[in-house]
Amino acid sequence: MNILRLMTGAILAGALMSSCTSNCNGGKCEKENAKCCEKKCENGANSTIETIKTRRSCRVFNADSMPSKEVLSQIAEAGTWAPTGMGTQNPIILVVTKKEMRDRIMKMNAKVMGKEDMDPFYGAPCMMIVLSKKEGTTVYDGTCVMTTLMLAAKSLGVESCWIHRAKEEFESEEGKAILKDLGIEGEYEGIGHVALGYAKSEIPAPAPRKADYIHWIE
Repeated sequence: MNILRLMTGAILAGALMSSCTSNCNGGKCEKENAKCCEKKCENGANSTIETIKTRRSCRVFNADSMPSKEVLSQIAEAGTWAPTGMGTQNPIILVVTKKEMRDRIMKMNAKVMGKEDMDPFYGAPCMMIVLSKKEGTTVYDGTCVMTTLMLAAKSLGVESCWIHRAKEEFESEEGKAILKDLGIEGEYEGIGHVALGYAKSEIPAPAPRKADYIHWIE
């Protein structure tokens, strides 16, 4: 029994160490100013929880700094592992790196927003759009994917921001035409966009968590 406990402890320790080192894409940050490699699992800290705590919405992106396809692929693939109701895997992810399409989506979004002279994506050079089949727990499933994408991005040193109005975009004729051109069939609801890139300036510190956030029932 003691040997089994020692083996189990070693496996868990190895998994934690693997989590620490894998966050930085093999120990190599995508950008020199990325801080992902500075995170260490010291004093038993859990790297996943640290990623959750340190992720912030970025609203000033460097438009000229595109994450590599390898990094974007890792982020998108992570999104496919998000939980979905009854394991239906109803959501889909559109990875938009083509500038013409990025700007087209931007204009559609700004029009819905009623502010056609602004960029709702804060200069982000790319985005991932989450849609989900209009059935079952569609909004909840898509929301889980959105959250997973943002956390995966942070773990790889990429900043993100959730941008709304995907629902209105893909209910429009232009949005439906985009899906048709991509060969995507069926009824899908736009859940949201994850704007992705590297921060142009320092991201503000988070606000303190409210005192009555957690209520225990024991």
